Amino acid sequence: MDARDKPGHDDIKVLCTMNILSIQSHVAYGHVGNDAAVFTLQRMGAEVWPIHTVQFSNHTGYGDWKGRVFDAGMISEIVAGVAQRGVLGECDGVLSGYMGSVDIGAAILDAVAAVKRANPRSRYCCDPVIGDVGRGIYVRDGVPDFMKNRALPAADVITPNQFELDCLSARSSKTLRQARDAVKALHDLGPRAVLVTSLHTDETPPDSIDLLASAAGGCFVLRTPRLPLAVNGAGDAIAALFFAHYLRDGKVGEALSQSASGIFGVLARTSRANAREIQLVDAQDEIVKPTRVFEAELLAP
Repeated sequence: MDARDKPGHDDIKVLCTMNILSIQSHVAYGHVGNDAAVFTLQRMGAEVWPIHTVQFSNHTGYGDWKGRVFDAGMISEIVAGVAQRGVLGECDGVLSGYMGSVDIGAAILDAVAAVKRANPRSRYCCDPVIGDVGRGIYVRDGVPDFMKNRALPAADVITPNQFELDCLSARSSKTLRQARDAVKALHDLGPRAVLVTSLHTDETPPDSIDLLASAAGGCFVLRTPRLPLAVNGAGDAIAALFFAHYLRDGKVGEALSQSASGIFGVLARTSRANAREIQLVDAQDEIVKPTRVFEAELLAP
């Protein structure tokens, strides 16, 4: 199950003529939510139409921040304004992250429905932000149930971390087999592709971290070294990368390899800089040409 790294791997392809509507949080300082996803996608060559669910001075991990959560009406107004430009039919995908409230989640699903009416080939990727190991659930009441009962059935792609995988599937993922069963439970809710980030099972060495991706092409696992850092935004960036690569060719194993390799390169640069914020701009070449490429391994059925 060990991942293989290939420093001499061919350059990761950039995207061609792709438009992605990204509805997520926004911070003035740092790189989380749209501030992680938008630059990542643009560096790959995609056009991104960002809509912010919140505007904060910085991410909440600092303990204090300024700003506010936007209301659902404003999000709907912006989507309506974009629709008036007559371009929703050119939208290839919708990406969502932190929602803030159930009302905002409903507005996001309305946006997804509008895009899919205009372009039935478009896809929706939901990063089901609920919580994390060690922190527990940190979203408002009602959001976890909304994610499970409404967002996941509407999504084509979802990108939970391990805590969110367990929460949404009502299962435990202490072993790789259990994690695969939990992923299957999420597939049964609707999504055709699932990426699990920050996965640590009984089979994962203490100095490593696993990622698991599953779709019609099979179930793949990828292992990278665990880096000595704790930063916000990596999940937002890898969700964007995975979605974009999966949109491009539909190959879940390649999407896992390319997105994990790119984010590992960014995080390695962040670790060397001893930075508190993910170094997306400084390490931007890693997004399209990772120094170290990890290959995803196809698991037996």
